[in-house]
Amino acid sequence: MASIVDVFPARSDNYGYLVHDEASGRTAAIDAPEAAAIRNALQRRGWTLTDILITHHHVDHVEAIAELKAAFGARVVGPRAEADKIEGLDELVGDGDRVRIGDTEFAVMAAPGHTLGHIVFHDAVGQRLFSADALFSLGVGRMFEGTPGPMWEGVRRLRELPDETMVYCGHEYTESNAKFALSIDPDNTALQARAAEVGALRAEGKPTIPFNLGEDKKANPFLRADAPELARFYGLEGKDAGEVFGAIRKGKDNF
Repeated sequence: MASIVDVFPARSDNYGYLVHDEASGRTAAIDAPEAAAIRNALQRRGWTLTDILITHHHVDHVEAIAELKAAFGARVVGPRAEADKIEGLDELVGDGDRVRIGDTEFAVMAAPGHTLGHIVFHDAVGQRLFSADALFSLGVGRMFEGTPGPMWEGVRRLRELPDETMVYCGHEYTESNAKFALSIDPDNTALQARAAEVGALRAEGKPTIPFNLGEDKKANPFLRADAPELARFYGLEGKDAGEVFGAIRKGKDNF
């Protein structure tokens, strides 16, 4: 049997996700941004929370851990490298580990940069990636703790996942990401098409998440830091892609 993903808004611009394994009945929250939003989603679906999978230590991803753990007795799994920053973790995981929610298995992948210990959860069978703030539609998270080289390497690993992968990220930032991307890559037809699609969705109040990774590989400038045209835009022809990635990230910060 398969798993079902429920997507719902949380806080001001977060997304919350519940992954329900049909065979076992176990239900995992991906991150814990807001207790009320998660409780409402559980009630609407008639599911009981059994697990919480945490990607990184920022408050808008961990704030509800204590309340949810007390209410449901849920197992909390999170990044080993950030264990000193997150209260309530029961199991610590890192790159290469696997986490099971009933019959649903997630591969843990390191994705440093937004925070140094940021991890993501990849369900290969279900073709889903829960990327939190490591990868957004047409963007990546702000580089709060890392440096460009390792962040680029982490992003490049995500780029190697199958094109069919659907990505569930932490925030609704796609429209602003599209505006920046077009400013540095204006001739990219895939980007133009995605930006138009995003504009139409947001005009109707609809989410842009989840998004298809294969399409994002063609349109997201952060996934294309090794493209000659982006190096040329920043005057970095012949430079390492990590340096170009850093220039793109700085450009977005100042956009």
